[in-house]
Amino acid sequence: MSKIGVLVIDDSALIRRVLTEILNKDPHIEVLDTAADPLIAREKIKKLNPDVLTLDVEMPKMDGITFLRNLMRLRPMPVVMVSTMTEQGADVTLEALELGAVDYVTKPNLNVVESMEDYAAEIIEKVKMASKAHVRAITDRPRMDKVEPKLSADAIIEKTIGGKHLKTTEKIIAIGASTGGTEAIRAVLEQLPANSPGVVVTQHIPAAFSKSFAKRVDSVSALKVVEASDGDQIIPGHAFIAPGDRHLIVERSGARYYCRLNDGPPVNRHIPSVDVLFRSVAQNVGPNAIGVILTGMGDDGARGMLEMKEQGAVTIAQDEKSSVVWGMPGEAVKIGAADTQLPLGKIAGKLLTLSKNV
Repeated sequence: MSKIGVLVIDDSALIRRVLTEILNKDPHIEVLDTAADPLIAREKIKKLNPDVLTLDVEMPKMDGITFLRNLMRLRPMPVVMVSTMTEQGADVTLEALELGAVDYVTKPNLNVVESMEDYAAEIIEKVKMASKAHVRAITDRPRMDKVEPKLSADAIIEKTIGGKHLKTTEKIIAIGASTGGTEAIRAVLEQLPANSPGVVVTQHIPAAFSKSFAKRVDSVSALKVVEASDGDQIIPGHAFIAPGDRHLIVERSGARYYCRLNDGPPVNRHIPSVDVLFRSVAQNVGPNAIGVILTGMGDDGARGMLEMKEQGAVTIAQDEKSSVVWGMPGEAVKIGAADTQLPLGKIAGKLLTLSKNV
């Protein structure tokens, strides 16, 4: 099997060297070359024809966003952005994902040696996933050999058997996604009207990004989109996005539903976890819920969606063709958790039909 050819683009010679050393340690990846700015990179792309680019956001001569916009217009290819964990870095990274970047990693923290092993595992796997992705769709991050134990939703919410739910006219839409899901979620929410059912969303995203992501989606949606706070009442016309460092749980009190935030351990190695959200919806909302699982690597959310289906919820998985990576939705389909598969562009319409008919 041929190696994945990578071009590393960064104005820092030290970062170029570190990324090259990390990526070249994997037997399936080869860094073909590096470039200090987009103008040099442009010529090397023509010469080397790499499979994946890693692209710094802030560079001289031409910023990463301008370069990415030109690249996606003239020669679309998989790009993994290298971003700072700041509010400004979050805004720029989200813009890069809108333009077609497959995924992103943070700048390596060269002062914390202990974190480099996890960082290496993350960027290696994101480059591998990017090489297989449908450009303008979505990926995630598997790990290397040394990983944290993979906990299930049991670590946060004990699974209960049975339970009675009265079917009501008020619905809740629960959405889960992973890498690349930022654009998929936006595509769904921007098509929903202001009177749509309340929406709860878990997206695998860093804590520094979730508030910016909510603001960005709010600006293009008729819904009021916010980062969820503990105790928020879930009401029609509003969407609540899980903070990047806490699990989002739906609880019921009488006829009302509320957001609860949980500081428990990672589930399926993720905080927030889609399985945690979906289990809480299965147990507290039941047949009054509609579940949607969007593009993403891994299997987080598939078992939770099956629990939703078993409790009478209607469930939808994004189809393979419109997914950047058909990991999470593919697993949901595989285990029989999804009632139907739909291309991304048709999911919002289906949600509206379901919310009116059930």
